This record gives sequence, C-alpha cells and structure tokens, in this order.
Amino acid sequence: MTARSPHPGPATLEERVTGALVGAAVGDALGGPVEGYSPEQILERHGGRVHGVVGPWNGDDWRTARPLAPYHKGDGHVTDDTLMTHALVRVYGTVRDHLDAYAVAEHLVPDLMTHPRWIPELEAEALPLQRIFLAEKWLVARIHYGHVDPREAGTGNIVNCGAAMYMAPVGLVNAAHPAGAYAEALDVAGAHQSSYGREAAGVFAAAVAAACVPGATPDSVVAACLSLAKDGTRAAIEAVCEVAARHSDFESALAPLREAVTPYDTVGPDYRAPSLGARRPSRLHAIEELPVALGMLLVSGGDFRHAVLGSVNYGRDCDSIATMAGALAGALGSPVPEEWAKRVAEASRLDLWEPAATLAAVAREVFGRDLARRREHERAFGAIGGP
Repeated sequence: MTARSPHPGPATLEERVTGALVGAAVGDALGGPVEGYSPEQILERHGGRVHGVVGPWNGDDWRTARPLAPYHKGDGHVTDDTLMTHALVRVYGTVRDHLDAYAVAEHLVPDLMTHPRWIPELEAEALPLQRIFLAEKWLVARIHYGHVDPREAGTGNIVNCGAAMYMAPVGLVNAAHPAGAYAEALDVAGAHQSSYGREAAGVFAAAVAAACVPGATPDSVVAACLSLAKDGTRAAIEAVCEVAARHSDFESALAPLREAVTPYDTVGPDYRAPSLGARRPSRLHAIEELPVALGMLLVSGGDFRHAVLGSVNYGRDCDSIATMAGALAGALGSPVPEEWAKRVAEASRLDLWEPAATLAAVAREVFGRDLARRREHERAFGAIGGP
C-alpha cells in the first residue's frame, strides 16, 4: 500500500481550487482505462492492483476493440468527466457570478456544440459533443433542439452521475459554504439531470465546498453531506460511510463498500449489462459513484494517493468515482503527486492548472459580489424595521 502523505497545513483558496481541479483530472485519467470492470478483472488484467497510469485495457488494439473503441482510454488520457468540468469552468469564466440552468443553456450548450477542442481519447480536435456520453448529449438535444425550459430539461434523461461528475467548480466557487454550493448545483443540474442524479450533483458540490473549510477532515465533509442530502442519496452515503469507517486500507474495503451501496444502486451486479430498472427516477435509490467516493475518502484518511487508487481499483464507473475522490482529497489539501499530474497533462495535451487559476479568480469576484449583495440586503431590511 502506498504510504499516506500528511496534509501540508492550511491551504489558500488558490491551492484548494488547484488541488481539487488537478486532482479530479488525475483521478479521471487513472480510472479511465479500467472503467466498467470489476476489482477481480482489474487484478487479473494488470497482475495486481493499479498503482498509477496504465495503458488501454486492450493494449494496442484499443482503436478497434469493443466496447471501448474508438476511445484511447489509458496512458494518462482524461475522459469526458474532465472535459465537462473544464467546460463548466469556462462558463464561470464568462459569467463571473453564480450560475443557474439558464447559464447552462446560454453558455455550456453552445460550448459543447460549436467550439472544437482537443479530445485526448480521440487524439484529435473535435467538438466536445462528439465525445460526451448520451446522457450529456441530452443537454443539447433537449435545450438546443427541443427548446425545453432549462430548469426542467433534465427530466426524462437516464438518471446517472453525468451531472455530478463535473460539479466540483460549483463547490469551489462556493468554497466553505456547503449549503450555497448545494443550492446552486441543484439549479445548474436541473438542466441535465433529475431525481437522485440531480441530488448527487448538489451533494457533491456541497462536499467540495465543505472540504475547503479550514480544518476540514473527511469526517466533516461527510457530515456536511448528510446534513443536506435527501432520500436514497442520504441513506446510501450513510450506509457506505458507516462501513468505510471500519477500514483503513482500500483492499479490504473494496467488497464491503460495494455490498453497502448495492441496495441503493439500480445498475446491478454487471455494470456493462444494466438491470431492467437501471437509471430510472426514484426517491429510494442513489448513484453509486458519490457514496463510494466519500467512502474511499474516509478509508484513506483524506490522502490523495490512497483515495484515488482505492476508487480506481473499485472498478465499475471508477473514472467518475476517482474524479470525485480526487477533487475532495485535493480540496482538503492532500498533495496531488507531481509525477501523475505532469504525465496526465502531457498525455492529454491539456493545461490542468489554467482552469484552476481562472476559477480561483472567479470565486474571489463572486464572494465580493455576494458580500455587496448581503450588505445591501442588510441595509434594506434595517430600513423596514429589521434588527
């Protein structure tokens, strides 16, 4: 097991934003090549657990081997989790204030469908729309072509982690204010998801915001999530984290965490052959990714390497699980290994640090706007006889 690195002490806003966004991208890239497989299959394929960047599951046959072709998953390439995260950062960079579902319609959707960008898994410049999964294409189909009210556009989509996976920027703009992050993410995600998919987006954003609170720990992050989460999402987080608290090594936690989340997961035991009731709206269920990411955060004690490697070796939708775990550990201040970050940036041909610089500046501007708005409210409320 990789030794845990101690937290370096108090981190600035810029350091937390950078840790979260770079950490999310690194987790995404490490999880991509083993996504969809079980811990046992990963163990057999790699002759042991994954401990860093690995190549494609099918080796040099990645261009034609199904079901992954034509995507070059592996070798440090980020997936759609990071592409969507960076797209949301660009929206914040344009609006420079809090976002809502209409901001998704006015800025995110055009970004996906009109601006070619480098797509690492395609090893080509293309529209992000040509890479993202069907649940994300839904944004374009419903909002651009269907002219649906953005606040309701997520209704009818398959319920999955598609909105949650890129909500870290919402948590960072609302750093240290979990309730604010939760409310904003629910509004933003309404354009994309419904039911427990939308709820997970809100709770993940809240978790990232909670990780930015001075002195935050994995336990305090989970407590913030439980104070806000509703229905099956809350129950799943509680069940998984109760089990996670008994483990300090991801190897022993892999099967117990899966067992704990199983009653709330609709996909079923075979990730590539979902059950008949998979991804349908429900107040009783939850996406699998967020509870497991929080569980790995607890198992690791907040250590970035341990949390991300546990998430990667869990398998199933492990790129998204590792994206979330990486964002949370990074926001808590656990260092992202330089060798991983450098390799992912070079392989993906992306600047992983520029989006963080942009978002940190936006977060400071938004806080200033919030403070001015609050002071104006105080003056107005006082003028009508408030305290």
